[in-house]
Amino acid sequence: MSTPLLPPILVVDDEPNMRVTVRTILTGEDYRVDLAESAEQALEMLPNKDYLMVITDARLGGMTGYELLRQIKQKHAALPTLMITAFATPRLAVEALQAGAMDYLSKPFAPEELLHAVGRCVERFQLLRENASLKSRSSEIYQVNQIVGDCPKLKELRQFIATVAPTNATVLILGESGTGKELVAGSIHSLSQRREKNYVRINCAAIPEALLESELFGHEKGAFTGALRQKRGRVEEADGGSIFLDEIGDMSRPLQAKLLRFLEDGSFSRVGGNEELRVDVRIIAATNRDIVKAIQENEFREDLFHRLNVMQFRPPALRERGNDILILAEHFLKHFSKSLGRSIKGIAPVAQKKLLSHCWPGNVRELRNVLERAVILETGQTIQESSLPDFRVEARLRPAEEVDLLTPGHGHHQLMVDYEKRIITAALDRQEQSIHKAAELLKMTRHALRYRMQRLNMVSDETVSAGEKE
Repeated sequence: MSTPLLPPILVVDDEPNMRVTVRTILTGEDYRVDLAESAEQALEMLPNKDYLMVITDARLGGMTGYELLRQIKQKHAALPTLMITAFATPRLAVEALQAGAMDYLSKPFAPEELLHAVGRCVERFQLLRENASLKSRSSEIYQVNQIVGDCPKLKELRQFIATVAPTNATVLILGESGTGKELVAGSIHSLSQRREKNYVRINCAAIPEALLESELFGHEKGAFTGALRQKRGRVEEADGGSIFLDEIGDMSRPLQAKLLRFLEDGSFSRVGGNEELRVDVRIIAATNRDIVKAIQENEFREDLFHRLNVMQFRPPALRERGNDILILAEHFLKHFSKSLGRSIKGIAPVAQKKLLSHCWPGNVRELRNVLERAVILETGQTIQESSLPDFRVEARLRPAEEVDLLTPGHGHHQLMVDYEKRIITAALDRQEQSIHKAAELLKMTRHALRYRMQRLNMVSDETVSAGEKE
C-alpha cells in the first residue's frame, strides 16, 4: 500500500472508461491520481507538478503514446513511464521501450499486474530519494562528542542528549546565540531511531514571513504570485526523520497556529490546497529569545510553548563554563592551524588570561571567530596577546547591568569575582581603557586598581604597565 505523500500518478487515456478503471485500481491502494485525456494535455500538466510516474495508452487521439514517451524522455528524463496497449506485439513492445517506457502492459490486464508495475516505480522513487538524502547528509553529520567541554553543565547536557535522543519526544532548546543549539539539535537526531532518515533545518528568522509557510508546508500551483508549480514542503522532505526549527521565536502568530495543529497529529495542507496530508516527523525547535517575555507580550502562543516544551535543553553560556574557554580555544586552534596550513602549537599564558577575563557575549561562536583571527595574525608558534582583539566593542554588547548576577552553578565567591570583573570592565570601557581615569571613576588609586585586575586575571603585568601611560 502506498503512502499519501508519494507524488501522484498521471494517467493518460482518451477513453473515459479506461481512465476511470485505472484510477479506481490505483486509488484503492491509496495512490493519488491525476487524469489527462490526451498527450497534449499531459505535456501541459507535467511542468506544473511532480509526478511519481506516467501511465499512458499507446493509441491516443492526436499525438500518440509513443510520441508522448519520447517527449517525456527528452524533457523529463527521470520520470518513469508505463505503456498500456490493446495491440501487444513484440515489435510494439520494443518500440515502447525504445521510446522510454519503463514497462509495457497489454490489455486486458489484471489489477495485480498494474499494481506490480507501479510498485516497481515506487521502489525506484524511494531509492532515489534515499540516495539524495544520504548525499545531503554526508557532510553534516553531528555527534554528541562534538560538544566540547568538561564543565559539569556540559557533562549533564551530553548525558541528557543521550537519554532523550532515542525517544520521539518533541524538543525545545533555549539559550543565547552562539551556545551551540544547532549542535545539540543535530546530536539528538544522530542518536535517534530516525538517524537514517532526513534531518531538515529551517531558520525561521532567515526566511521572509510571507514565504515561511510555503517553505514549511509547501504550496499548490497558483497559490500566490510566482507559484508556477506545486512545491513539496520541508515537512514532507523530513517524513520519517526530524525537522529543526531554529529561531522559532520569530515565527508569526498565524503560522504558529498552523504549526500547533501540525504538532497534534502531523497533518497539514499545502498553501492554496485543500487536501489534508500527514507525515511522521520529530520536531526540534530552538530560540535565543526570552520565551516567557515573548508569551507575556503576546508574541508567542503559550499553548504552542507547552506543546513544544516536552523536553527542554538549555546549553550554558560560555561565561558560565570556566576553563572550558581554554579547552575550546585549544580545540579551535588545532582546527584552524590545520585548515589554514599553520604550525601554531599553543596559547601563551598572557593570552589565556585575556581569554578567561572576557565576558563572551557571542559565546562559542565568538570564541571560534577570535581563534580564527588569531591563527591568521600570529607570526610565531604560540598565540600571543597581541593577536587577540582588545574586546572593547564586544564587552559593550553585554553591559554589567544587563547580566543576571546570580549565574546558576556559581557560589558566592565566584559571583563576587564575576561582578567585580564586570564593574572594572565597564569603567575601562567608559574611560577608553585608561587605568588612571578608570581608577578615578571608581574612587580608588591606580595601584589598587592594577592590583585588583591582576588578582582577577584580567590583564597581564605588561598590559597594565602599558595602560598606565597617559
